[in-house]
Amino acid sequence: MPTQAPTLPNLLGWHLQPVPVLPALAILLAVLYLGALWHLHRTGTRWPVQRTASWMLGAGTLVLVTATGVDGYGMELFSVHMVQHMTLSMLSPVLLALGAPMTLLVRVLPARQGGGWNLRKGLLNLLHSAFARFLTHPGITTSLFLMSLYGLYFTPVFDFLMGSMWGHNLMLVHFLLIGMLYFWGIMGVDPSPRQASRGVRRLATPVLAILELFITVPFHAFFGVIVMMSVAPIVGFYAHQVPGWNIRPLADQAMGGGIAWGFTELPTLLVLGALFMRWQSSAKRRDRFADRKAAKNGDAERLAYNAYLAAIATRDDRGGSTP
Repeated sequence: MPTQAPTLPNLLGWHLQPVPVLPALAILLAVLYLGALWHLHRTGTRWPVQRTASWMLGAGTLVLVTATGVDGYGMELFSVHMVQHMTLSMLSPVLLALGAPMTLLVRVLPARQGGGWNLRKGLLNLLHSAFARFLTHPGITTSLFLMSLYGLYFTPVFDFLMGSMWGHNLMLVHFLLIGMLYFWGIMGVDPSPRQASRGVRRLATPVLAILELFITVPFHAFFGVIVMMSVAPIVGFYAHQVPGWNIRPLADQAMGGGIAWGFTELPTLLVLGALFMRWQSSAKRRDRFADRKAAKNGDAERLAYNAYLAAIATRDDRGGSTP
């Protein structure tokens, strides 16, 4: 736990906990991704540089809020904890999802030979399972994402988890997993059960994905307003002032509410940009497919339709009727 008053150098300084769960996870994610890229390079398969950069930035944000003073001060100040929460649940998941980890994993894992089972087949079966379709349904992911706010801070769950190191780490991992589940479905960079399911296929389009994204914005804003306007601590863990820091708990809580309210802008812009690029890419693929199809059959469909219209016009000129 930090002993000095919070300053920017103290917040960003190296500050590992005795058991650095999240920093170790971040390093593991980066190493596994780089290992998969090395395997692709050996096979001569190209991989977009922007995906690698996004994944590494996502892993870097995990280190930034769990291996520095942010993690220590987050256990003393509600405002710093809220920075950690918003980063792990919104910024890190967006960057990691842009890295397309499932696509990379499917490309790296060897295809099944014969009638046996292997890890790649198991992964694909899981992605197409009924449980995965249920878990990635927009109603489920949105509910889980919002429950990370309302169900945690307005119930005794938060104080219980903050009562131990393992409870605290479990809460941080929960933020990351729920954020990954939510943004993975919205962004659609990877193959997902949502894309394979007929029941929610329509929701995978960029326009409806944007609508799904903006559903949570008012709830985030409302949560921030409630926290800022509260006249009593919403959680008991941060109800007491740290000696010598001259930071009142209610003032710090109000700052945390403002952070929860305003933090959504950067991740939202990243998601909107990714959805726009996805829409542009889909349009280009459709145009290329249409061009290849026209080149292959001599644009037979267009010629047949024009001949049909010409036949109708000829009948009309002769006084005939259109069938």
